[in-house]
Amino acid sequence: MSLDISQITQEVEKKSAFIRSLMSQWDKAIVGQKDMLERLLIGLLSNGHVLIEGVPGLAKTRTVTTMAKAMNASFKRLQFTPDLLPADLLGTQIYRPQDGDFYVRKGPIFANIVLADEINRAPAKVQSALLEAMQEHQVTIGEETFHLPEPFMVLATQNPIEQEGTYPLPEAQVDRFMLKIKITYPTKEEERQILDLMSKTDASTDIDTIVNPEDILEARKIIDLIYIDDGIKDYIVNIIDATRQPKNYGLKLDGLLAFGASPRATIFLTLAAKSHAFIQGRGFVTPQDVKSIGMDVLRHRVIVSYEAEAEEKTSEDVIQTIFDNIEVP
Repeated sequence: MSLDISQITQEVEKKSAFIRSLMSQWDKAIVGQKDMLERLLIGLLSNGHVLIEGVPGLAKTRTVTTMAKAMNASFKRLQFTPDLLPADLLGTQIYRPQDGDFYVRKGPIFANIVLADEINRAPAKVQSALLEAMQEHQVTIGEETFHLPEPFMVLATQNPIEQEGTYPLPEAQVDRFMLKIKITYPTKEEERQILDLMSKTDASTDIDTIVNPEDILEARKIIDLIYIDDGIKDYIVNIIDATRQPKNYGLKLDGLLAFGASPRATIFLTLAAKSHAFIQGRGFVTPQDVKSIGMDVLRHRVIVSYEAEAEEKTSEDVIQTIFDNIEVP
């Protein structure tokens, strides 16, 4: 189907009408955290997974639960612990003595939205068990392969404070998260609103169902049609290439970068920019879409060197330098 930009924009405006209703439902239960809410929607609309980093008590779990309720989606929460086994996540085969056969009991991974709470507390074998599910949207139990429900999204949280009993996520797994969101403490004004909203023994909130999983899948079809100019495609490629070859762009980042972003970053940055345009009600991508979502796509993919750490330079500092200096189309 070939549509011009005005037709695509009309379709986007029609299919994205639920976004504002979703936001209003979130406002009933969540104070602030607008960026996190928008990023969760971008991950969902882009068929990606999201890693959320923040100290305890910032409404990470409450936000995800509210999203699932407003979507009428199946939701499972799994608390990752050091003694967790892959079977606790994926499911296992159980022997049935009545007929002498095995049957499969599916694990909590079989849901539209899976919250992996404190993912860095689980050992590597459990984290690795997520890889097939996140990449292929399927899991293998015994000799059988099972497809996961669509849409399927993993939302993982981790505590930035290093503690005993935590395990760093493997680079291969971190790269499979489309976005890494860092959330911070609320403002003083927001904290006062939180006090008024939550300081009661029953802080539950009635959430209306706004959208069905089928509507999300329909929205993804429109997002695939959103126009992105060749100049913006080149801009995205230049940004990613600058994380690998900064000298080619006149960037003074010598010795600060150990590894640049993978090709998956190019794909995810493009998809995330399209979804950002969709949320804004546009049928085309602008450079600002790329800039708005770029940090969340790249911060966990750009690895700085020991020299950068010694100079107290973070991956975010490097990425910001790249965005500040790469020519915008």
